[in-house]
Amino acid sequence: MEAVAQTMQQYIVFKLDEQLYGISIQNVQIIEKMKPVMRVPKVATCIKGVMNLRGEIIPVVSLRDQFKLEEKQCTDKTRIIIVKLEEAMVGLIVDEVKEVIEIENAQVEVVQNIQGKMKTSHILGVGKVEENIVTLLNLTNIIEEAFASEDLK
Repeated sequence: MEAVAQTMQQYIVFKLDEQLYGISIQNVQIIEKMKPVMRVPKVATCIKGVMNLRGEIIPVVSLRDQFKLEEKQCTDKTRIIIVKLEEAMVGLIVDEVKEVIEIENAQVEVVQNIQGKMKTSHILGVGKVEENIVTLLNLTNIIEEAFASEDLK
């Protein structure tokens, strides 16, 4: 039975436009409603600023901006997913958080050449869940790229 448990991974599924994305639940600390974000000068446009979360200052990244999707107003469904990578916490602004799903490793396909606006370095693979396809994101690469970006305002 132990081997079965290791082949299943849990992901938080969220929407950007009409596309479903997933990030490993192991990295997710908390999901917050949209909060005020204080702009920080001279950072990449995808970095919206910083927020105060229970006394901790956390940088906030817009995945819409990072994936070069058109801008959209925040709604009551907009969420900030607080993720932790190593010792750093970062907030990710998404259109809507949908659910937590389990995907077997066998259901994940590696994407070699994807057409569109996303870089393949952002993607771990694509998971098939019922009739939906969920793009599983490589958080480490996405966050490193956001903070290494030369796209300064």
